[in-house]
Amino acid sequence: MQTSAPAPQRARRTAVVLLAGLLLVSCAMRAPLTGVGSVLDEISGDLGLSAAAAGALTSLPLLAFAGSSLVVPALARRLGQRPTLVLALFLLALGAGLRWVPGVVPLFAGTAVVGVAIAVANVLMPALIRTEFPGRIPLLTSTYVVLMQVVGSLASGLAVPLSESLAGGWRTAIVVWAAPALLAAVLWLPLVRDHRAATAHGRARTPWRSPLAWAVTAFMGSQSILFYVLLSWLATIARDRSGLDPTEAGVLLSVLQVAGVVGSLLAPAVAGRSVTRTRWAAVGSTVLSAAGLATLLLAPGAAHAAVVLLGLGGGGSVVLALAAVSSRAADGAGAVALSGMAQAVGYGAAAVGPVLFGALHSVTGSWTLPLAVLTAVAVVQLVPAWAANRDATVRA
Repeated sequence: MQTSAPAPQRARRTAVVLLAGLLLVSCAMRAPLTGVGSVLDEISGDLGLSAAAAGALTSLPLLAFAGSSLVVPALARRLGQRPTLVLALFLLALGAGLRWVPGVVPLFAGTAVVGVAIAVANVLMPALIRTEFPGRIPLLTSTYVVLMQVVGSLASGLAVPLSESLAGGWRTAIVVWAAPALLAAVLWLPLVRDHRAATAHGRARTPWRSPLAWAVTAFMGSQSILFYVLLSWLATIARDRSGLDPTEAGVLLSVLQVAGVVGSLLAPAVAGRSVTRTRWAAVGSTVLSAAGLATLLLAPGAAHAAVVLLGLGGGGSVVLALAAVSSRAADGAGAVALSGMAQAVGYGAAAVGPVLFGALHSVTGSWTLPLAVLTAVAVVQLVPAWAANRDATVRA
C-alpha cells in the first residue's frame, strides 16, 4: 500500500519548489524587455519603424505595467496567487512567441502581452514572498531583485551576439529570455492543484484611503522615476555635460546597473530584521541617490563617481520599496492589493517622468533645470522612505 509523504516533508518539498520557481520568475521579469534596446536599430531597419514608433515600442511595457497592475488583485482573489502567476508566465511565453512572428503588428502585440504578464509578476512577487516566506522578506526581495537586474543586464549585453549567431536574428535573441518563465510555470503546475495552498484567502480592497499605503506608493513611485529617467537620459547627459564619447557614456549605464546590484545586496544586510535599521537604510539609500544627482548637477566631470552613488542608492531603494510592500501588508491578500496600488502609480509616474524630463530640456536648452528638479525629487523621497518603513500595517 502506497503512503503519502509526511506533512513536514511535503511542506519542505513545496517550499523548495516555490523558491526555485520564484528564482526562475525573477530571471524572466526584465530580460524579455531589456534585450530589445540593444537590437532596436536592427528591429527598426528590418521593419521600417520610425524613431517615434521605436520609442513607443520601448515605452509600451511601462504603460502595460501601469495599466494592468490594479486589475491583478481582483484576479488573484478569484484564482489565487499561485494560479494567477502561473497563468501570467504562460502568457509571457505566448507574448514572446508573438514577437517572433514577422510583422509590425505581432511585434507590438507581443510586447504588450509580455508587458501585461510581467506586470502581474511585478504585483504578485512581493505578495507571494509575504504569503509563502514571511520570515525571509528582505533576503528574498533582495535575491529576486538582484537576479532580475543581473539577467536583465545579460540580456542587454548578449542580444547582439545572439542575434548574429542564432537563426531568426533579433527575433530569436529577444524570445529566448522567456524560457525561465515557461520552466517556472511547468514547475509550479503541481502546486496549483493544491487548492488550499494556492488560493489566497480573504479579500482586501485597494487601500486608497490609507496614509501608510500612500507612503509606500510614493516611495515606490519616486525611486521608479529616478531610475527610468536615468535609464533614458543618462548617456545623453554624460555626452552633453561631461564630454564623454558615446562608448564611454554607454559604459556609464553598465556602471549604474552594476552599482545597483551591489546596492540591492547591501540594503537588506544593513536593514536586517529591525524596523529602525530598515528605516535608516531606506533614508541612507535615498541620500546616496540625492548625492549622486547633486554631483551630476554640480560637478559634471565627476560623472563616474555620481553614477556609482546613483546605482548604490537606486539599488537599495528598489529592494526596500518592494520589501515595504510585503512588510506593511497584513496578509497575502493585503499585499496583493497594496502592491497593485503602489506599482500602478509607480510605473505610471515612471512612464511620464522621462517625457517631462526631456521636455524640460527642450524648453530650457540645458540639463541644469531638469537635473535640479530630479535632485529635488530625490530629496523629497526622504519623506516616504522614512514613513513607508514604520512599524505599522496598512488597513484598507
